[in-house]
Amino acid sequence: MSKVRTRYAPSPTGKMHVGNLRSALYEFLIAKHAGGDFMLRIEDTDQERFVEGATDIIYRTLESAGLKHDEGPDKDGGFGPYIQSERMKSGIYMEYAKKLVERGEAYYCFCDKERLDSLKTEIVEGKEIMMYDKHCLSLSKEEVEANLASGKPFVIRQNIPNEGTTTFHDELYGDISVENAELDDMVLIKSDGYPTYNFANVVDDHTMNITHVVRGNEYLSSAPKYQRLYDAFGWESPVYIHLPLITDENHKKLSKRSGHASFEDLIAQGFLTDAVVNYIALLGWSPEDNREIFTLDELIEEFDYHRISKSPAVFDIVKLKWMNGEYLKAMDFDRFYEMAEPYLRESLTKDFDLKKIAAMVKTRIEIFPDIADHVDFFEAVPEYDVSMYAHKKMKTTPETSLEVLRELLPILEAQEDYSNDALYETLCRYVADKGCKNGYVMWPIRTAVSGKQMTPGGATEIMEVLGKEESLIRIRAAVAKLEADKGSAL
Repeated sequence: MSKVRTRYAPSPTGKMHVGNLRSALYEFLIAKHAGGDFMLRIEDTDQERFVEGATDIIYRTLESAGLKHDEGPDKDGGFGPYIQSERMKSGIYMEYAKKLVERGEAYYCFCDKERLDSLKTEIVEGKEIMMYDKHCLSLSKEEVEANLASGKPFVIRQNIPNEGTTTFHDELYGDISVENAELDDMVLIKSDGYPTYNFANVVDDHTMNITHVVRGNEYLSSAPKYQRLYDAFGWESPVYIHLPLITDENHKKLSKRSGHASFEDLIAQGFLTDAVVNYIALLGWSPEDNREIFTLDELIEEFDYHRISKSPAVFDIVKLKWMNGEYLKAMDFDRFYEMAEPYLRESLTKDFDLKKIAAMVKTRIEIFPDIADHVDFFEAVPEYDVSMYAHKKMKTTPETSLEVLRELLPILEAQEDYSNDALYETLCRYVADKGCKNGYVMWPIRTAVSGKQMTPGGATEIMEVLGKEESLIRIRAAVAKLEADKGSAL
């Protein structure tokens, strides 16, 4: 069997959509799993949709995701050029189109816009499609040559028979047959001399020895036309793998409006590249066991494209956040702090020990922007209701909490060492003397110094960061708040 060669062939039209990144990832994994080559090819023949800077986005995204290509515009492996507009300069597409004309598998079409607009249209997959009537197929060789000699504008169309069927094989969907009467004589070479996306795709895949073609299943309807081109040339067709649709939580196609449809959007929202790649790998593929966390090397080892599902994959942002949180928990602390520090500095203006706060939030957040909500109380205690002191499990009430805080206040005022360990030891002695559970004391203290039900650290960890003066100010304010509430209740 020939060496496995896959290609990621994006059009530079903007940000890289999650679906595009999944295609690139699967193509990379298929090649690397088999010890093959992964190629990058830029398909820029659609000049109307070309976006300046989009090619740079493609390079940045692949590099960030770890999808290192073996060949591409910057790495000639002997099959270049790897940019379609540059390949076009060699005349390759026109050359192959003329070969099809000679074989009767394609023909020149000179119909003007007015005539084309008069033709019948059909509804295909919800879209109105013009079905060409083969008018120019009947032109004699002399008429064609005369039109070409006079410089009359033309396109070259694929000649698909009106009868019979075309069958192609997909690794996920099996054999699929389509009535030829349903297929239009698609344009191969446009009037500006540029090849259409579909035609250039087939020519490039063949001449670059691509063995496996991975793309979204929205291209299933175009596959018979690709197959007819392979058959017309007498070429062996590649292995087709059409991937399932990616939908949002409402089972609608993932759109740019969702805010997380592109790789760049997700990174900007504080997700880690490794987590995003890991999650996208599972959007349509599953390993033999129920494992969910994979490094890229582990994905290469495990990936079997036969385990790709035909069912639509749901992009669940909640699941991605959970996975990202798992990556944060496992991350080396120094790297975590380096990435978390900008978020901490944005949230905190006072002079706190940010490394201690980072250590507290590391296992509590799912994405970096979550930091703001976890650390805001360090700046100032938010407004809160005294009912927060009531905790059934801790067996606390506002009344018991007031008693504990009053008794602890002089002890904490006398305490000099405000390190976490020293404070914890002091509070544990108080618990032992009082003959109660830890939570009976820790809950009121933590509520007093934070004003929140959920905090990234325990009472003594928070007090260590706040320091003695600020901790006492907050505890005294809590006592006053509880006393005022008790007085108003009488």
